[in-house]
Amino acid sequence: MGTTKPRVLVTRRLTANAAAVAKKSFDAHMATEDLDVAGVLDIMGRWEAEAILIGPKVKLDADAVAALPRSVRIIANSSVGYDHMDAAAAKARGIIVTNTPDVLTDCTADLAFLLLLAASRRAYEYEALMRQGWRQSLGLPDMLGLRPSGKTLGIVGMGRIGRAMASRARGFGMRILYHNRHRLPPELEQGAEYFPDLTAMLPHSQILSLHLPGGEAGTLMDAEAFAALPRGAVFVNTARGSLVDEDALLAALRSGHLFAAGLDVFRSEPAYDRRFAELPNVFLTPHVASATVETRDAMAMRALSNIDAVMAGGAALDPV
Repeated sequence: MGTTKPRVLVTRRLTANAAAVAKKSFDAHMATEDLDVAGVLDIMGRWEAEAILIGPKVKLDADAVAALPRSVRIIANSSVGYDHMDAAAAKARGIIVTNTPDVLTDCTADLAFLLLLAASRRAYEYEALMRQGWRQSLGLPDMLGLRPSGKTLGIVGMGRIGRAMASRARGFGMRILYHNRHRLPPELEQGAEYFPDLTAMLPHSQILSLHLPGGEAGTLMDAEAFAALPRGAVFVNTARGSLVDEDALLAALRSGHLFAAGLDVFRSEPAYDRRFAELPNVFLTPHVASATVETRDAMAMRALSNIDAVMAGGAALDPV
């Protein structure tokens, strides 16, 4: 009986635990730096792998998928989003595509709520004041934030992460509204109020948080959408930068129509629009919602488990 291990191209740096598993379980070509699609195709032209583990940096459009060798049986995304690749083109070639839908739910909701709190309570300004030395007491009317407790939170996209965000908001006594393609059953709603029309929900949302994939949704938040929010609203985005017209968001923040924003994602990454950094009422993080030891381990391990299942002749654990 042959003992040849499946050939796997790992296109991004993994955590130490996951890298050890990849090397033990597969004939793995391990990237020493995160590859782009050109790097992937170059290696695959010389070393035909049966599986590819990718991340968002590998932009696999239809042409790139067509250029992959026939040896490829599975493309395993080590993230929940897969809008960086043409999944339909891959599946049309008989290539299985997987993602990691469950493992980053809690960490993403945790960071979204951190952004909500930090934006509402002017965390960037307070922290900057302390690093400058403080030295001057603040009076009753000085540097006032907003109290998140008891506010009305509008959630756009009530999937796993949206529901986890709602769970955290309930601990702050928030009224929860949501917009989703389909209404959830009562046991998943847990008292949240459904709005089939996003436009109808926006005027009631003192805080708005996005939790849906990009791609097909297009630019959801434009100037008209931001104007529909109540004056003094807070905007949070841990979903996709492509959902937001950033010029419209900047205008809403500068005018004071929005009190603040908490942003983890941007239309261009990592070369994001530096105009956001000039505004004191924006709390910024560099697309790190899943960046915990536990979650990054779990993301890579789940992608490897999908590869292992398919290479063993079984069904993928998380097909898309």
